[in-house]
Amino acid sequence: MNIYRAGWLAKLLALVTMGFLMLPLIAVIPVSFTGKRYLSMPEGDWSLRHYATLLSSPEWLGSLLHSSVVAVCAALLATLLATAFVIAIWYRSSAWTRWLIGLCMLPLIVPPVVSAMVLYFMTTRISRIAPGLGYDSLPGVILAHTLLIVPFGVINMLVAISRIDRRIELASRNLGASMWQTTWMVILPNLRLAMVTTFLLCFVLSWEEIAVTLFITSWEVVTLPRQIWGGLRDNVDPVVAAISTLLIGIVLLLLLTRMAVNSWRDARRPG
Repeated sequence: MNIYRAGWLAKLLALVTMGFLMLPLIAVIPVSFTGKRYLSMPEGDWSLRHYATLLSSPEWLGSLLHSSVVAVCAALLATLLATAFVIAIWYRSSAWTRWLIGLCMLPLIVPPVVSAMVLYFMTTRISRIAPGLGYDSLPGVILAHTLLIVPFGVINMLVAISRIDRRIELASRNLGASMWQTTWMVILPNLRLAMVTTFLLCFVLSWEEIAVTLFITSWEVVTLPRQIWGGLRDNVDPVVAAISTLLIGIVLLLLLTRMAVNSWRDARRPG
């Protein structure tokens, strides 16, 4: 008997746990098809009116656009900063390395409300000098999100760069390559997959950020989480259920696509 093979009881417990966790998400789907103006289960009056509202409303489409721009830009900046940071400390490891890593991790231990207040004062100060770069502006939100998600990117990149054998750098330098050539042609290719995963992680973290966004935005920049928060606070708009169902569908589609690609690769793998 293989002791590492999960038994029927473990599989049953896993299915029950998965169902318990997925039940609130599944309940959102029929709510999104209600014909009423408030959150309720459809009672024979299934309707797509809230999906039509979502696709035709300037407020919802604008919030989707703002969230996409902010998340992509913040994720790119965070990935670049995290990659540059870990490569620098990998090259110049010293007694200050732990202090620098600890300093970079500070946003993780600070309560979100405290971070939001600090970023609020920072963006308002920037607005006095450059109004288009501070409070309630896309660059200001991108900057604030980048500061929040960089530590997560650093953690991911630290794990990835720790797996690189330092002998490849020494071999590259012994063959006459400069530090820049070694970085671009040896180190970065080995970090390519980690950079992609860091970007995706930072994208998701920026996409769902709400606490800081509430503090540093007003009317000009409304991200999707802020729009959802407003819809739930003011009138419990069923459009929230519609956008939630679409996001669940997108995530499920991506997961199934990845599973299909992995199965296709395993089938083509020799042996």
